[in-house]
Amino acid sequence: MTTITGALTALVTPFRAGVVDEKALRALVAEQIEAGIHGLVPCGTTGESATLSAKEYELVVRTVVEEAAGRVPVVAGAGSASTAHALELARAAQQAGANGLLTVAPYYNRPSQAGLIAHFRAIADAVDLPIVLYNVPYRTGSDITLEVLQGVADHPRVVGIKEATNTVQRTVDILDRFGERFQVLSGDDVLALPIMAVGGVGVISVVANMMPAKVAQLSQHMLAGELVPARAIHKSLVPLIGAAFAENSPAPTKAALAMMGRMTAELRAPLAPISAENEACMRQALVGLGVL
Repeated sequence: MTTITGALTALVTPFRAGVVDEKALRALVAEQIEAGIHGLVPCGTTGESATLSAKEYELVVRTVVEEAAGRVPVVAGAGSASTAHALELARAAQQAGANGLLTVAPYYNRPSQAGLIAHFRAIADAVDLPIVLYNVPYRTGSDITLEVLQGVADHPRVVGIKEATNTVQRTVDILDRFGERFQVLSGDDVLALPIMAVGGVGVISVVANMMPAKVAQLSQHMLAGELVPARAIHKSLVPLIGAAFAENSPAPTKAALAMMGRMTAELRAPLAPISAENEACMRQALVGLGVL
């Protein structure tokens, strides 16, 4: 079964004139792999998955899988407020060749802990892929608690959790209770270093869209116990991290990639372009990193 560790990029979905820009997506994937990234995550929050049609979802996952060509694992986002829809996405991702799934807690309807357990187990039963749960309560309104993890701990295909709870303590609690049963990955770029310092195995990164080599190197250093060089990389990325999350993701990241000539900054409504002030901050961060 695919091991999901290190630095994985939460890929944006490029658009041009309202449709998926397949050429830009392929170029982005190629650049990521050449830079040494350890895995790719299409169709997550950063990929504006909630705005993609079923055909677009399959196109994006299949395109990333084809361009990756087995060089790095592709962990496709497959989450929904509806369990039935999540199952459809999971099966489509498997058919498109994904190596694993990232499945977010159902959003908006705020299921009980028992409901979350049943939801995740249904997805794990439906496919033959490793599954990483995605805990981001400020977006979903639901928290994947230790109780939920206990309820899926006996399922062999649930292998990890992406923690975006804006705290290191949750990772400590998971590792204290479950040991190495679940691979914990940071879902917050700013917490990638401390989460790996307490036992996390990597990061699913937004800023890796712009700086894949640095994020990959940071992860490699941390997993090797090399804190000093990892700390230096983290410090260099702090201004970019701040700019990337000044407004709702992925709007700032797409603005950055447009500045870098990688794609248009086009977003799907209801997301809107970032403010002029935040655009200036992003430009300054990229200039500071030497990419503009």
